[in-house]
Amino acid sequence: MIAYFDCFSGISGDMIVGAFLDAGVPFEWLKDELEKLSLKGYKLGVEDVKRGGIGGKKFHVETPPLNPLLSKGGVVERRLGDITGIIEKSTLSKDVKELSILVFQRLAGAEARVHRIGVDDIHFHEVGGVDSIIDIVAASLSLSFLKIKEVYASEIPVSHGIILSSHGRLPLPAPATMELLKDVPVCQSSTTGELVTPTGAAFLSVVCKGFGPIRPMRLKGIGYGAGERDNEGLPNLLRVMIGEPPPLNPPLNKGGAKGGVEVDSVMVIESNIDDMSPEIYGFVMERLFDEGALDVSLIPVYMKKGRPGTIVQVLCEAGMEKSLGELLLKETSTIGVRFYRTDRLKLQRETVEVKTRFGTVRAKVARSPWGNKARPEYEDCRKVAMDMGAPLLDVYTEAVKEFKENDE
Repeated sequence: MIAYFDCFSGISGDMIVGAFLDAGVPFEWLKDELEKLSLKGYKLGVEDVKRGGIGGKKFHVETPPLNPLLSKGGVVERRLGDITGIIEKSTLSKDVKELSILVFQRLAGAEARVHRIGVDDIHFHEVGGVDSIIDIVAASLSLSFLKIKEVYASEIPVSHGIILSSHGRLPLPAPATMELLKDVPVCQSSTTGELVTPTGAAFLSVVCKGFGPIRPMRLKGIGYGAGERDNEGLPNLLRVMIGEPPPLNPPLNKGGAKGGVEVDSVMVIESNIDDMSPEIYGFVMERLFDEGALDVSLIPVYMKKGRPGTIVQVLCEAGMEKSLGELLLKETSTIGVRFYRTDRLKLQRETVEVKTRFGTVRAKVARSPWGNKARPEYEDCRKVAMDMGAPLLDVYTEAVKEFKENDE
């Protein structure tokens, strides 16, 4: 399953949990699972609310008043090790423990960078309370319950203004939140209240494979998680969309044993380059393939002022455009890349072994209602040619001939 967070009004830990509850996670099941943390003195609640006329669920974690003798200034302080210990000692599933701890580790890293101290020296204040631990673990539990394997999100709106915290008055977004939003697409909001909390930003930064438009999916459920305030104007809600990945290869023509035409979607990444040594392109192409590119092309073009240049064009699966785009920015002289989704028609394909008088080689076979096409693997043909002292062209031609004669 795929989850897509539409963060039109920001994101926080309780909004994430509320959205998942609205999308179908049973509240009683969630309560039973959270009891495995062995945290005491809290009460969970969920209620149906409306924000801007749209219904959603508000998730509550109620805690008793803090004892000022046991906390600093009435604020609970826990270190990363304290929180990790609470989660590790629980009887939660392994995947839920690992994800929850990873989120807190990401939070600790952001706080450490802000305060210029070591991760182990960080004292969690607001995010060290029972409510924040519950929010993060509950969000992790919800992913597990809904069997979500991929998470994506929209760009994140950030507000401006001042917020009060245990450190005093801080600018919005809070410094730790800004650290957590590195490499995440953000946009400015006119809102002066807090839109993105550290827990919300940390959870997204850990689980999201990509940010941007809605990913293709067969939509199965929608949930709305409500924030604390009922803002005027934009509803204070987080929307989560739950769906199944579309079939990778839905057949357009059923060709039976002869195969057929298939359709799928891929991402195209492109960059125009006119100031780089040609020797670099081969290295970049190898790196792109090593990192998972489906195909890489170098297209000669004429650019402004008549300068000859090259378009580096990369095909990849959805969700890989960010990492492969960053690779282009790192390994080439380009200062920008573009990417877009495109549909393609393709023939059904497979890899088979072909026996020739020189030896066995692999061949990629494309099957269609109009006939099958075989392309022997170059590296296999090269090795056989070198071993047998035969011309490479003879090995290649022999492999195609044997395939055609023996293909069923």
